[in-house]
Amino acid sequence: MNCLLTTAIAFATRTLLILLTLALTFHVASAHEGHDRGKSSPAKQMSAAAKTFLGTLTDELKDKATFAFDDKERTNWHFIPKDRPGVSLKEMNLEQRKAAHTLLRSPLSAKGYLKATSVMSLELVLHNIEYGTSAEKHARDEERYWFTVYGKPGGENPWGWRVEGHHLSLNFTIAAGKMIVSTPNFFGANPAEVRTGPRAGLRVLAAEEDLARELLGSMSDAQRKQAVIAVEAPKDVITGPGQAIDIGKPIGLPAAQMSKRQQHLLWQLITEYADNLRGELAKREYIKFKANFDAIHFAWAGSDKRGEGHYYRIHAPAFIIEYDNTQNDANHIHTVWHSLSDDFGLDTLRLHYAETPHGE
Repeated sequence: MNCLLTTAIAFATRTLLILLTLALTFHVASAHEGHDRGKSSPAKQMSAAAKTFLGTLTDELKDKATFAFDDKERTNWHFIPKDRPGVSLKEMNLEQRKAAHTLLRSPLSAKGYLKATSVMSLELVLHNIEYGTSAEKHARDEERYWFTVYGKPGGENPWGWRVEGHHLSLNFTIAAGKMIVSTPNFFGANPAEVRTGPRAGLRVLAAEEDLARELLGSMSDAQRKQAVIAVEAPKDVITGPGQAIDIGKPIGLPAAQMSKRQQHLLWQLITEYADNLRGELAKREYIKFKANFDAIHFAWAGSDKRGEGHYYRIHAPAFIIEYDNTQNDANHIHTVWHSLSDDFGLDTLRLHYAETPHGE
């Protein structure tokens, strides 16, 4: 009995610490967002944060964390619970973790940083669902997130970095000391809604679902007929790791055929993804989204009932966003955002090399 009580107290204490940490990180991120962001550009802040992070590492960990910019690992992204190249939070001491979180926060808004850290924290919830609170950790571990840096931060030559683990893959490419590409960009949540325990009711990706449902629910029968492309949702996002991201012409209901209210809902939904980035970076994406807004298509597949499998995509000539919630009785979300021509900075790098020959 004493053993069970001790285990319960330890679990409750650990959960409370996680909640307090998340609240504190959100408060700190919010406070710094308006105060610090004006001092330097996102590229400069990322460069400084990456240099500081690498500077905290031992030689052994630095060797694990760094790759050449043209290493094929840079484009080898994933979101399943497996070991990655790089340095995990589990391997870091307190100073190194603080530097890693400063790097993570540097391109993100307060909301985006809270989402990323909440996705990480769901690993503990998932572990307790699958193994119980007293079991040793296995694949489900909130410290199994890896940081990698590609190339040398700063200067004119391209470089990039990634943080990745289960249900999180954030990839950033910087060229000419200023141009930044933030895709591919993946957030997932399992459980999508925490239904038991002290965090019951938490929905990390709530807006991504709720806004899409509101948009679908606002449609006339004729609009809905065009928007719904399949009665059954695909089992996962289509443009996942190793899959082609050019899946043909956009289908579904175009923004040009939506009412003003529906267009506003669509815009809110799109910007929910962009707003994970800090203000300057999000505004860059707004410009791209607005450039050909009427051509953006919204498509839905699967059930419109909560708790049943569903999927949607937002597709335009320049980008695609996918959302899928079909696994674990439709309580397991995957979202991914791609630039159709500039994932990992492919177009940005072509422009950079055309203006500045490689090696100069």
